[in-house]
Amino acid sequence: MISEKMKPLLHNNSAIRMMFEEGSRMKALYGEDQVYDFSLGNPNVPAPPEVKQAILDILETQDPVYVHGYMSNAGFPETRKAIAGSLNRRFGTCFCEKNILMTVGAASGLNAALKILLNPGDRVITFAPYFVEYGSYVANYDGELAVVPPDTETFQPDLEAFAKTIDEKTKAVIINTPHNPTGVIYSEETLRRLADILEQKQRELGTTIFLISDEPYRELAYDGAVVPYVTQYYRNTMVVYSYSKSLSLPGERIGYLAIPDEAEDAEQLLAAAAIAIRVSGAVNAPSLMQLVIARCVDAAVDVAYYDRNRNALYNGLISCGFTCAKPQGAFYLFVKSPFADETKFCEMAKKYHILMVPGRSFACPGYVRLAYCVSYETIQNSLPAFQALARECFAEK
Repeated sequence: MISEKMKPLLHNNSAIRMMFEEGSRMKALYGEDQVYDFSLGNPNVPAPPEVKQAILDILETQDPVYVHGYMSNAGFPETRKAIAGSLNRRFGTCFCEKNILMTVGAASGLNAALKILLNPGDRVITFAPYFVEYGSYVANYDGELAVVPPDTETFQPDLEAFAKTIDEKTKAVIINTPHNPTGVIYSEETLRRLADILEQKQRELGTTIFLISDEPYRELAYDGAVVPYVTQYYRNTMVVYSYSKSLSLPGERIGYLAIPDEAEDAEQLLAAAAIAIRVSGAVNAPSLMQLVIARCVDAAVDVAYYDRNRNALYNGLISCGFTCAKPQGAFYLFVKSPFADETKFCEMAKKYHILMVPGRSFACPGYVRLAYCVSYETIQNSLPAFQALARECFAEK
């Protein structure tokens, strides 16, 4: 018997994953090079060479019992210290080893943060469009996700609507910058105004509201864009990070949760988060990858590869007549659908072997997401298919 809590998840299985599975089916049918799969944010850029070398060195030189054994639920001390040092050098923060907890990717970090904050019925606010799993993560702890409607002019958060959404049951706010699915980077002005609203609401309601910054795309920024570090603007901030994108390691599931000393009840939060990681069933983050990160903490993938893809796909779509804001970061284009119902656009695209994700999967109907973390050849080969798709779409309109 399936539990009542699981039934809606089974019914509303992720459209992203469903499209990815459709891509696998179509590739088997038509051939790998004849399908243009922009559905899943699965990095095509190889991991930096330092990662492979670190794995080899660790396996050849370190005690296997240490490499593959248990450690503190919070992670290896040397890894946490290395991450804290890197953040301090780059962003002027004051983290130390105790402020960093190693997690099984960003998803584990988000779940740990929500587990230590939420009581049943508490509210978490996020901004549409948003990563679909936020709703599931909040529901894991019997919370309620409140969604601020999108500002489709800029895709910066609508802060006036945000202020009206906060109430006495609000416990946390999740932001994501650089942003999935739009590629927008939240500006310093946006973050300052958001922080001011939260400070005012904390005083007004006599409560504490935490800001959870989900940052798996932090290193993927273009044209000299700067990604502000959120703890500099609001003290009750937790930062969730994953190396899935910055080091092209999505399947290795390695990331961290950072909680600054400035946060209210920081010591209790840090202690509770370590327990939350354990009781979630993760126990601890993968040991080998923790040791790799300690050696590769400042390594990064070649962002120029993604930038070339970004420009090629963006320029190609604009030349076809499609509408899209040029992304500042991450590796997604959020394209306005020629039809009010973007699922019609997605279905029409399949005729040309193009796979993209409907915007309603991100609580933003009327748009589609394309992940350009694919080979450059895939983008080049897809452009004639997009041209044919555009001709059909605009002829029908």
